[in-house]
Amino acid sequence: MNAKNSNYSNNVTSSPLATKLNGSILPNGSSESHEVDMASDRSETLKSDLLEKEAKKKRNTLDKAYFIGKELLMTERTYKRDLEMINVYAREAFSPFLDESNYMSQLLNLIDPIDDFHSLLLKDMEHHFSIVENRLTYETRLADIFCNIAQQIHVYDEYIDSVKTVLHTLASELAQPNFEAAYANFEKNKICYLPLSLFLLKPLQRILHYSSLLDRVVEHLISVNGDGTDFGKAKSDFSNLNKKVYKVLADSENYVQLIELSRDLVCFEGKLIDDDRIFIRQGCLTKFSQKKGYQQRMFFLLSDMLLYCNLVGHKFKVHGQLPLRSLTLEEREDSPSPNSFTMYSEKRAFTVCGSSHDEKNKWLKDISTAVEVTKRDSSPSKTFFSLKCSSSSDDVNEKEKHSNDVTPQRSNTTVHVCWHRNTSVSLSDHINAAQNQLSGYLLRKFKSSNGWQKLWVVFTNFCLFFYKTFQDEAPLASLPLLGYSVTVPTSTDNITKDFVFKLMFKSHVYFFRAESQYTFDRWMEVIESATLHSQKIHDVPSNNNIC
Repeated sequence: MNAKNSNYSNNVTSSPLATKLNGSILPNGSSESHEVDMASDRSETLKSDLLEKEAKKKRNTLDKAYFIGKELLMTERTYKRDLEMINVYAREAFSPFLDESNYMSQLLNLIDPIDDFHSLLLKDMEHHFSIVENRLTYETRLADIFCNIAQQIHVYDEYIDSVKTVLHTLASELAQPNFEAAYANFEKNKICYLPLSLFLLKPLQRILHYSSLLDRVVEHLISVNGDGTDFGKAKSDFSNLNKKVYKVLADSENYVQLIELSRDLVCFEGKLIDDDRIFIRQGCLTKFSQKKGYQQRMFFLLSDMLLYCNLVGHKFKVHGQLPLRSLTLEEREDSPSPNSFTMYSEKRAFTVCGSSHDEKNKWLKDISTAVEVTKRDSSPSKTFFSLKCSSSSDDVNEKEKHSNDVTPQRSNTTVHVCWHRNTSVSLSDHINAAQNQLSGYLLRKFKSSNGWQKLWVVFTNFCLFFYKTFQDEAPLASLPLLGYSVTVPTSTDNITKDFVFKLMFKSHVYFFRAESQYTFDRWMEVIESATLHSQKIHDVPSNNNIC
């Protein structure tokens, strides 16, 4: 792959918003259909049968440590590509701005040594894991790799100390029209499968993922032979770093959410990004009107205010803001819906309704807590936004048409998924999901198809991204998971394979096959972190008895 000579295509197909994120797998800016070709299905089925025989041999000869090491390698491949998104592709795309952009200069200086280290680390991993002879040699090689990572983890020190400064610089430069246009244009590339700001969080997330995998392998070795001393030094090094990384990640995640929110909102004037402002929750509630009844609105709960908006074009038009210091809540027995509650703010009052009892309780809890914290704060109130008047929705649509910034990547952001799935996500959900990332091969089957297709699957940001192989630069399609449930197949599904899990949203059903009990459990674990109504299942046996 000669990334620096890649051409950047600015062609965007019809927006995935046209599907209203109704549960379908969305093509990621590709003109190809996301449906699996049936002939390809049959070919993939034959291949998968051979791979399954080989995998069963491995399951019989290798233990859990093997699959932990395999997860380490698979996720390292994805992480290395994410680093290249910044250090190779963004470096080239933003080369005209390098002299004048403090943001790009700061970021590239921090990422470059990290990218160099992981280039060597990935080669080392692939070499070590390709010559495993038996369990003991495998454990030794795994210990060597973790010790190598722990010894070199200082390469992250400057990044951990400086990432918040870089994010502050990004927020400042996005206010400059030329830079903002170049930034939005880069996000149109199919290889940029997430909003660009989210890639800045990847190094912090990776450190926590290393630590989590290290804990898993040590716990496993202690249970098997009572000894995990080979990993002791590495475990100590990561333990000393974790608290600092987690705090920086939480602060950075909050700042990224404010940056992205500022890009999604229109029809207001004022500074949304503030060091003292905390993003708490975003999602849908229906707002009751005497004239029009219940209407869907998007609400954004911040540490000092509650905004409510409507989707107009591809942006959210701000209709109103409620300062938390004057906000009170009331659940009334005569409410028109059991999932509704009333909010009072100064001279205003209106009733809203959640999509479920759980959704209502999440909003009540977060708003009540935020109000209590705000009222205890003795600092002066912030200046609130000045809302712009827009004569009609056409005004915003016209602005959208000229800005030409509708991209498949931004259609998959959590704010749009929440709107179309009628649900909500909190800052703590984002932070927890950041620590639940996974990559690897899975076999996928649609409800109506006969064959299984082997795909490289990446889970991040509440979404599954599908590639043909781990070497592909851009995903073929994506599946946002908010609102989905994850279970095992039932007898009526006629699935006779081992280690299969089932994803469902309304009439949309997908089946995925993992290669072992460990990988099955891990996919279930990370997907449960993104789905809202998951049926929690642990230690699920193989499905040999399902007919």
